[in-house]
Amino acid sequence: MMQDTVWIGFDTMERFMVDVFEKLGVPPEDARTCARVLVEADKKGIDSHGTNRLKPIYCDRIKAGIQNPVTDFQVVREGPTTAVVDGHDGMGMVIGTKAMEMAIAKAKTYGMGMVAVRNSTHYGIAGYYTTMAVEAGMIGITGTNARPSIAPTFGVENMLGTNPLAFGIPSDEAFPFSIDCATSITQRGKIEVYDKLGKDLPEGWVIDQEGRTRTDTHQVLEDLVKGTAALTPLGGVGEDLGGYKGYGYATVVEILSAALQGGNFLKMLLGMEDGRKVPFHLGHFFIAIDVSAFTELEDFKRTTGDILRALRASKRAPGQERIYTPGEKEHLAYLHRRDKGVPLNPELQKEILALQKELGIEGYRFPFQ
Repeated sequence: MMQDTVWIGFDTMERFMVDVFEKLGVPPEDARTCARVLVEADKKGIDSHGTNRLKPIYCDRIKAGIQNPVTDFQVVREGPTTAVVDGHDGMGMVIGTKAMEMAIAKAKTYGMGMVAVRNSTHYGIAGYYTTMAVEAGMIGITGTNARPSIAPTFGVENMLGTNPLAFGIPSDEAFPFSIDCATSITQRGKIEVYDKLGKDLPEGWVIDQEGRTRTDTHQVLEDLVKGTAALTPLGGVGEDLGGYKGYGYATVVEILSAALQGGNFLKMLLGMEDGRKVPFHLGHFFIAIDVSAFTELEDFKRTTGDILRALRASKRAPGQERIYTPGEKEHLAYLHRRDKGVPLNPELQKEILALQKELGIEGYRFPFQ
């Protein structure tokens, strides 16, 4: 029986996702990597990129034949501090993990490492990969392009992807500095969450072909694919509130996700050709910077922590209880969720049960069955 919101333990949800991926032909080790990336989003409260994405982004694309369950990670060009990888439309989380591992290994030897990837697929939360670098005592940076959804400033046509840019920086606190943001005001995953909850969108997130704001969530999702609606860049419509800045950073990510590796860009990433679905051929980039090549790691972490603590201790606006620093809310979300698990809304419960039945997955008895 469907319930409002049901919490399922992280371990259980991760095991279920591993089983789903394996049933779809993903090798066991790769299935564990994919599930780990998704559940990490749930742990941090980033519901738009966790279990919510299991069926529509990964399962459906594998079944449609536009994403390969077995990942061919091919290094096509390599130098001491750099590499170019072709992912051959395999699992983006596997490609991303291996690419950041390469960047970290190069940084350990030479101080810095960068890996550019072409022909990949959706790789989950960008912050997962920057955290890998942080755990190695490094600064991590990553970005990815995506199917067109952002209109350029003074335009209405969806040209750029949501193109997230993420940074992870070690600190002496219980959590690192971590920022993982789309270069649009919002991103498709959050709109999908609103759709499942039956909520209208806030004004200013999406515009139509006449530049007017759109709030009709379900139709917006369809029109983003059709190209008759577009997300606004960070800062919003026009220049008055700095929309050109979000537009500019989205373009930086597009260039670094395509030009270095000879990859696809802009309308080439639509995922449609002659009315049929085709692979997206996404591009990513991964940068690891070894802090110890510049200074002592503990000194760096202490200074980073001092900066973050000073920001949180600064004067608050009237009526505000506290100031947060990037990565703090995700850490607090984990503390809140660690004994509760993943929240599944009714629509997500239906998807889980449908996958369980369709793939013949046994050994689970969810409370909403």
